[in-house]
Amino acid sequence: MSPTRFASEHKWIYWGAIVILVGLVITGIVRYQAVRTNNETASKARQLQEALVKAGYPSPDTDTVERVLGTDGGPVCDDPDNALKTALWKIQQANGATGPGMRPVITDSKAVQAERIVLQVYCPDQVDEFDDTVDDLKTDDTVRR
Repeated sequence: MSPTRFASEHKWIYWGAIVILVGLVITGIVRYQAVRTNNETASKARQLQEALVKAGYPSPDTDTVERVLGTDGGPVCDDPDNALKTALWKIQQANGATGPGMRPVITDSKAVQAERIVLQVYCPDQVDEFDDTVDDLKTDDTVRR
């Protein structure tokens, strides 16, 4: 049996080995990205938890924070100055009545501070715009602790 005939008869073994190696490399890359993302998500959730506790807020559940905010802040960082979000937020800062009894209230400054802390951790580039937006709101220490 000549060496060329041996190589041609077993060509499918070489191709099979190449396909398996490529598959393993792709799987390794995907798994590495997933682990890296999970580590980054957990790190940011812990960082937010520490910042909130330091500011006097109760400690949030880090698993929930990881699921909701992920690595990029999720919905919180998606244009926090959006007019619709701002309008809805201002409506929610009312006395809870409906119809003619609905009145705006002075928002507690701790509520605004909490969102600012989230922005500082997940999207610090948007903090200045957020500060400009909330400068127009009247806030005070309205909730007794």
